[in-house]
Parts: sequence; C-alpha cells; structure tokens
Amino acid sequence: MKKMRKPSHPGAFFKHTVLDERNISITSAAASLGITRKALSEFVNGKAKCSHSMARRLAEATGTGVGIWIMMQANLDTWEAENMVFDTEITPFKVRRFA
Repeated sequence: MKKMRKPSHPGAFFKHTVLDERNISITSAAASLGITRKALSEFVNGKAKCSHSMARRLAEATGTGVGIWIMMQANLDTWEAENMVFDTEITPFKVRRFA
C-alpha cells in the first residue's frame, strides 16, 4: 500500500531534531562524527543516503539505535520506489501454477 506523504530524509530529521535544536554547526557535528563537512552537508541536505556507517555514527553520537536511522532511510527508499514512473509499460510475468 502506497503512503501518500513522502517520508522525511533522515538527514533532514537529524538537522532539525539534533543540530538545530542544540545549535550545533555542520562543521562541529562533522568533526564529532569523524566525517568531512561535505559528507555531513550532503547528508543533511538530502543529497546522500544514510549509509550503515553513517547510521552507526549517528546512533553513537545521539544515543539512539542504528536501526532507527536505517529504517528511516528504508522508508524513504520504499516510498520513492513505489512512486517511480516508468517511460515504458511493464508486462507482468506469467505465473505458472503447480497442482
């Protein structure tokens, strides 16, 4: 079943609920996470997905679980896949029934 609203990118969620709420800069957060400023900037701006490595870093830094960050990315990926539009028609495979 398709969800109507596109889920938030985990980076946008991190920016709003962690960085903005605590007045932490991208540069400072990147240093704390052990990644480049560019990598964190791309993540919080929705240009990079939440990798397993990023999920682990975020979990360690925020005291949350890795699964939260991975699930947020999975929910977004699922929504995007379900809402893809193709230029060509897709023909379903014929199902072979076994008796």
